[in-house]
Amino acid sequence: MSAKIKIIPFGGVRENGKNMYAVDVNGGIYILDCGLKYPENELLGIDVVIPDWAYLRENKDRIVAVFLTHGHADAIGALPYFLSEFNVPVFGSEMTIALAKIDVAAEPKVKDYDDFHVIDEKTEIDFGDVVVSFFSTTHSIPESLGIDLKTDEGQIIYTGDFKFDQTAKPGYQTDYARLGAIGQAGVLAVLSDSANAENPAMNASEQTIAESIEETFHYRDGRVVVACVASNILRIQQVFDAAAKTGRKVCLTGQDLEAIVNTAMKLGKLSFDDDLLVTTAQLDQLSPAEIVILQTGKMGEPIKAIQRMANKQEKDLNIQEGDLVYITTTPSHAMDTTVAQTRDMIYRAGGEVKAISDELNSSGHAYKRDLQLMLNLLKPKYLVPIQGEYRLLNAHANAAMELGMAADHIFILAKGDVLTYANGEMGLGEGIDVSDTMIDGIGVGDIGNIVLRDRKVLADDGIFIAVVTIDRKKKQIVADPKITSRGFVYVKANKDLMQESAQIIRKAVQNNLDNKEFDWGHLKQDVREHLSHYLFEQTHRRPVILPVIMEVNQHHRRTTGKEKTPANQATPAKAKAPKAPKSKDKPAPKKDVADKSAHKAHRNRKRRRTPKPATTETDKA
Repeated sequence: MSAKIKIIPFGGVRENGKNMYAVDVNGGIYILDCGLKYPENELLGIDVVIPDWAYLRENKDRIVAVFLTHGHADAIGALPYFLSEFNVPVFGSEMTIALAKIDVAAEPKVKDYDDFHVIDEKTEIDFGDVVVSFFSTTHSIPESLGIDLKTDEGQIIYTGDFKFDQTAKPGYQTDYARLGAIGQAGVLAVLSDSANAENPAMNASEQTIAESIEETFHYRDGRVVVACVASNILRIQQVFDAAAKTGRKVCLTGQDLEAIVNTAMKLGKLSFDDDLLVTTAQLDQLSPAEIVILQTGKMGEPIKAIQRMANKQEKDLNIQEGDLVYITTTPSHAMDTTVAQTRDMIYRAGGEVKAISDELNSSGHAYKRDLQLMLNLLKPKYLVPIQGEYRLLNAHANAAMELGMAADHIFILAKGDVLTYANGEMGLGEGIDVSDTMIDGIGVGDIGNIVLRDRKVLADDGIFIAVVTIDRKKKQIVADPKITSRGFVYVKANKDLMQESAQIIRKAVQNNLDNKEFDWGHLKQDVREHLSHYLFEQTHRRPVILPVIMEVNQHHRRTTGKEKTPANQATPAKAKAPKAPKSKDKPAPKKDVADKSAHKAHRNRKRRRTPKPATTETDKA
């Protein structure tokens, strides 16, 4: 019986980062990578974005394991959140698992998780329907691996992030022989990296990049501030080597970087002399020409950290006159505007900027010819371009068609598409709903499109708050509307606008009070609509309008009598019964009868003296 196979992307397609793919073979779900992405400008206030795994929650008993290709955030960043819901084993290389443990240990819910398994390019795991093995690839972090899922219908290959570099050092080298052997055994489908597919020019070798970094350090007289991704171990090693050769010392910034450097050192993936690193306190003892500051920023993203340094917002280290900011990372096209703004900030602060990508193709991802070489080695029947925006996936598809691959054997998927292989044919089946899960502070998934829309409106046009106090029983406004504005207009300079707005609010509220069928929701909506129309007419802006309607509580005040006695004033606990009249003709009444007569007389006097307070909605409730 032939195997039934499904391939489902939960991220990493038509976007940068957030790699996560599920391969379903005969009911068993194999998770390939579990990454996050950093938000773009329109995600106001969001820290990171992770995949939505609602479908996996419904099928959690079918998940076999998670397999990781490398230790960057786009491959392992979402793992702590995933493991807080799914208790499944995790497989990866020694370096990848070490970095994954750092992320997981920082999440309180899963800090005790310990089902990690270290594998390498020689490991083979037999799960029955699927045999999982691995192969070495070249990337900017050591021990990067591709994943091979061997099924009865052929192999499904996930390349992870890769490029080809003939000068790569041990720990970063591609196993070309293994790739050829996989291709000879028959590949059903390959999920291949597309992040650099548009680039027609060959990537610079890492040896050339290392020489460029050393040259920059050598000819610069002042301090050099290096912007680098914290998990780019290869680039960090090149910075350390160049600093040692040019007589400079390196100051590390940020706990994330220190944790990664210490981990890489323990595993022997980073090497340098003990006296190379200095603290911020020791920088005063060095001349500017002896200093390299390695800035990676929070969570390993350096650009925002460089902005803070340029704006003098960092506690210890800021951009000074004569500094060179050396950007050794290659930001995505989505970050072009942010990078341009950062350059401007640096020059304003008195520094200069140099980016490695200005002179060299320094990407850690395969360019067009590398992608074609991978396809020629693997010879897949079907191609699924992944890791990149749509134009990059499409460029990868075009490169494959240049090799003679049929267009109907290439699938550019979206999140939630279900690519199904059954009865010898691959095609799109019924998809599933997959959205983004946004993380803001400690909140996971509690920020949705509505909240983001409100944040966008607040950022664009501000907020307009109107507070009104009413007496619903008397059908009147007790206090004039109080208006507050933030981010909309300056109140003191727009008195006429505020007065007219107050008049519109009074009119809308009074109309609702006069209506027999009073409704709170209708009242607030009426205020919003009338006010929104007027404010847009006057300013062509649409602020968030927040009506606050308060009601006088009738239950706590008396409305009749000259004396304002609170309705809840304590009444005597017991009234004395009047003495029974003495009469020779009538005997005195019995004690219980006398008590009842006294109680009735007291009650009647109280009714005559104290009118019953008006009933309010609070009393009814």
